[in-house]
Amino acid sequence: MSERGSGATAAVEAATSRAARWWSAGGRASWARGRALAASAVLTAVLLAFHRLVPDTPGHLGSLLESFLPWSGLVITVLFGLALLRRSGVALVALLLPVAAWTHLFGGLLLSGTKPGGPGLVVVQHNVSDENTDPAGTARSLAEAGPDLIGLEELLPAALPVYERTLAARYPYHAVVGSVGLWSKLPLSDVQKLDIKPAGITEPWSRGLRAVAHTRHGEIAVYVAHLPSVRLHATGLASSWRDESARLLGEAVAAEELRTVILLGDLNSTADDRGLAPLTSRMNVPARGFAFSFPAVFPVARIDQVLARTATVGRIRTLHPTGSDHLPVVARVTLG
Repeated sequence: MSERGSGATAAVEAATSRAARWWSAGGRASWARGRALAASAVLTAVLLAFHRLVPDTPGHLGSLLESFLPWSGLVITVLFGLALLRRSGVALVALLLPVAAWTHLFGGLLLSGTKPGGPGLVVVQHNVSDENTDPAGTARSLAEAGPDLIGLEELLPAALPVYERTLAARYPYHAVVGSVGLWSKLPLSDVQKLDIKPAGITEPWSRGLRAVAHTRHGEIAVYVAHLPSVRLHATGLASSWRDESARLLGEAVAAEELRTVILLGDLNSTADDRGLAPLTSRMNVPARGFAFSFPAVFPVARIDQVLARTATVGRIRTLHPTGSDHLPVVARVTLG
């Protein structure tokens, strides 16, 4: 045997010896410890894969889980770190389950946006806040993104003239119903109020509009909506009014005679929330991007939505902060 071959054999024998010592000293133990971590990983995977089976009572627990489901990725990261510290082989293997489930649900949102494949419109959605002290600056910031359509919520009568003046040069067409408005570079017609008011609200309340935008590729229905707020209590999520309003909005979309619908709105929940299912089941959600929009100081969820019927919502992203407690979101909607 050559000197080189003898050296290689010795290296293999040494590596084999080290592996045997590791196995006898701690390798087998690594499969015995960390069982609690492994159980946590399996539970996380089950919640991700079967979140629709989590009961919604008491306290709309299922909706609450789904509102923050993407953040389960942090749970997986923490479990991974603990598994490494514990040198737990069984926990590391078990973590493959929640990683696979999370990737299936949300991995596509991390991918870069695809190139536009056809005619489309750039749209912006923003709850401008009824406490916004800089409506002019907010309007200029939104216009700088160059969208074709801008949907706004929480428009106060005192601030409305400011938005109209500031946006007039670039957006000659607009419609306002109650506290929601639509500004457009495209001609608008057939503006109507959307009746999405829950039966339990007795005071004046108008938070939905429908208009027809005239594009080179035909007429499209554009909806702007602001669903009721939800509240988080010690007993869970209070969302019955929001859910009722979502159902009414879903019925309006179902009854819409025009083929293509674009919805811009503060829906006060994420697209994964089952409370919005009567609406989201009828529409396409953004294909790329998380775009957490609320609260603006530390966004944890995207409750400002761009949805479409017979059209594709591409990558959605947030714009720079304005005077609102929400961040604006922008997306390109491909028609056809």
